[in-house]
Amino acid sequence: MPTTLTPAEARRLLVSHLQLAKVETKPNVVKLLDRLRCIQIDPLDAIGTNADLVVMARLDGVQRGDVWRHLFPRHAFEHFAKERCILPARAFPYYRERGHQAQAPWWRHEEREERVPASVIDAVLAEVRELGPVSQRELTDHGNVAPIDWAGWKGTGKTTNMALEILWTRCDVVIAGRTENGAKLYDIPSRALGQEIANAKPEGDFDRWAVRERVLAAGLLARSGGSNWSMLGEARKSGVVEELIEEGVLVEVLIEGSSRPYLATPEFLKTKRVAYDDRVRILGPLDALLWDRNLVAHVFDFEYVWEVYKPEPQRIWGWYVCPLLHRDRFIGRIDARAEGKTLIVRRLWLETNDVDEAAISDALQRHAERCGCNKVRMPRRRRLVAS
Repeated sequence: MPTTLTPAEARRLLVSHLQLAKVETKPNVVKLLDRLRCIQIDPLDAIGTNADLVVMARLDGVQRGDVWRHLFPRHAFEHFAKERCILPARAFPYYRERGHQAQAPWWRHEEREERVPASVIDAVLAEVRELGPVSQRELTDHGNVAPIDWAGWKGTGKTTNMALEILWTRCDVVIAGRTENGAKLYDIPSRALGQEIANAKPEGDFDRWAVRERVLAAGLLARSGGSNWSMLGEARKSGVVEELIEEGVLVEVLIEGSSRPYLATPEFLKTKRVAYDDRVRILGPLDALLWDRNLVAHVFDFEYVWEVYKPEPQRIWGWYVCPLLHRDRFIGRIDARAEGKTLIVRRLWLETNDVDEAAISDALQRHAERCGCNKVRMPRRRRLVAS
């Protein structure tokens, strides 16, 4: 029988499970990634990239960009999980075994292979093996290729870069880090992750392993599908979920006031008490706590939409608006930018008047320092969401 939670219980368990209840003063980004299972990445950098924001919401003593410096090389690689993510190195054998099938459907790997000659792919791999870690610009230019078109947004038109994408999808090369300007550095797995990881065999079936990993990453994963099942849509329908429930590896959960069933691990439900700190946290738009907007709306009573891809006239909040979390409640949101040495908060919305604005100011000052800023410029007035 499913376990039924109240919204308050679901909030408490989610915040605790996703490492957002109490900040860790001895930062260890490697251990954090291992617990979170994956950190979704996005190149946009208003006050830190999404990966930066995920880490800074949970750990003290980390700066903008530390997620890359602490994890790469050796401890992590990038691949498709919940879309494009940073994954712990221990997951690499599963992806290596799965090969190009471990990809998001929209990536259209087969089309890339049709556009780039096999001889060029082999030549690029040989050059990475010789020179890595290396950026695309440091490799031999093999001319141009017809880019992949996603409804008007075009991918790379460089043959060398598309060859790297093919090799990366197959796990023949990995992204071993980023340059200071964010360019990817490619290397062979044995050098970037170590021989033991690169040559290891996965322990069991990919679908069973990946479904459990996704449930652990989400905390509560809706059974109904959607973007939270990215790359695992077929596994969701294959009977794997039912097998894992029957074996007790997963449990089904209902939340009062909703008919949507969720999946969790038995361990998720065992947390009895949660010790919160009093910090206000700035969450990235792709933080795991925000993956399921319907769940967030139901248990947190908070409507959040990332409007970065909306035309400006259709935006209600702004281009890159981040929620503010205090304990297990969302108390507001900010539209901010780090410009030079100043963290500029253009707009601040509060959910209610009953908010500790001093705690918000402390959070912004702390974040400014992590972004290399020495002052915070606040808007002239705070806005109430209800007003």
